[in-house]
Amino acid sequence: MARRHSNGEGTLYQRKDGRWEGAVYVLTTSGVRKRVRVYGATRAEAHKKLTGAKAKNDQGIPAADKSWKLSSYLDYWLAEVVKPNRRPATYAQCETIVRLYLKPGLGNQPINKLSVPVLQRFVNQLLAEGHSISKVHVVRKVLSAALTRAEREEITTRNPARLIELPTLNSREVEPWSITEATQFLAVARSHRLYAAFLLLMLYGLRRGEVLGLRWQDIDTAKNVLHIRQQLQRVGRELLQGPVKTQAGRRDLPLVGLAQAAIREYEGAQPKSPDHDLVFTTNIGTPIEPRNFVLSFQRLCKRNGIRIIKLHALRHTAATLLKDLGVPAREAQLILGHSHVSVTQQVYQHGSMDSRRKAVGALEAAFARLMPKTKTPQESPGESASGTDGNSSRQFSRQINKVVDQATSFLSGATIGIRTRDLFLTINTQGTAAERISEMDGKLQDCRRRRMLGIVAVDLAVRLQAQRSNPRCSDPHRADNEAA
Repeated sequence: MARRHSNGEGTLYQRKDGRWEGAVYVLTTSGVRKRVRVYGATRAEAHKKLTGAKAKNDQGIPAADKSWKLSSYLDYWLAEVVKPNRRPATYAQCETIVRLYLKPGLGNQPINKLSVPVLQRFVNQLLAEGHSISKVHVVRKVLSAALTRAEREEITTRNPARLIELPTLNSREVEPWSITEATQFLAVARSHRLYAAFLLLMLYGLRRGEVLGLRWQDIDTAKNVLHIRQQLQRVGRELLQGPVKTQAGRRDLPLVGLAQAAIREYEGAQPKSPDHDLVFTTNIGTPIEPRNFVLSFQRLCKRNGIRIIKLHALRHTAATLLKDLGVPAREAQLILGHSHVSVTQQVYQHGSMDSRRKAVGALEAAFARLMPKTKTPQESPGESASGTDGNSSRQFSRQINKVVDQATSFLSGATIGIRTRDLFLTINTQGTAAERISEMDGKLQDCRRRRMLGIVAVDLAVRLQAQRSNPRCSDPHRADNEAA
């Protein structure tokens, strides 16, 4: 008689097609029990899968309510997770990546059977088809976000998208405008209708959407404060007004006189629209298309021979100029609206050859003030420190070497400290080479005298102490003889 299995042990049998099938009841993510089935080419394979399913159930890891294909889960993720909780632009980007890349390439794969080799082949194929490294990074990022959500919902036990390898993304270095280029641009843009908008970009490092989404109610002329609260973005076929990018982007900025005068001049020339409260609009009062705003900026640069940069690089320019002016990084972060100061310093603030030359030049000047002055190869014979003939030059060199050797010997054996800076200052005093050598030699002689006085004082103190402690040993030589 065949043995009956106890409750929860599951069952294992061979099918008519020769494969082996196992079945066991487990708890699902919805809290109900469900019978799951596993299959294998051999009894051992099916038994191993069945044992794994029972082990997860015993550990309290629930099974998925249904077997998800990646395509179906991505549709659910976009509709139920991304759209209600993310900005419209984020949803539009995720939907595009899912529709164009993920569903055609991986849509038929069961979500709980996705593996690192499968995903690695997928991204390698995208790169082989000519897609840029940055785009493939975005594809991996969207897929990883979806699988992370599946992990939280316990549909899958891991996220293999985190483990695939991609080529390093080397972002192009931004070359912001210098203060000269920025001033030149503002000068030629002075007559442009949107001069005030360009000025705000340059002064505060506003994002394109923030300056185009600025409302009249955000400008407080009584308190001279500029409130950054919303942005204007193109999402699909719509121009949408929405909140700023991050909570740190909600910021209040001081309305300085230059910006206030430009806005007042623009307000007098541009009629307000009854349909919205936007500050910057087209000639007919409609919101400005962000792409047209960029084209206006580029045409203005090209027409006046100014180096063309991306409009967003004005944000980098503002951050870098604030750094060059000595503004603390924390203040620059608050002005630009970054969540972390590291973003301000590592991404938006850039160095230049002029700033590096100035920094190294300051270090060079500090060294020059302390280092001894020597004759440079460019000096003519008439400018020699100790004479015009070769003998005088050799004599000068010997004197220098002698003093340096004396100084080195003295400093290496001295027990009383000497301020090296005093010697350097002695060398750098005004006068002829002979006078400077004489002064340095005098300084060394003075140090020798002070050293000898110190040695004598220490020796005298030792003898007095010995005399007080043992009156019979007032003479050290006598004490030594008695001890012998």
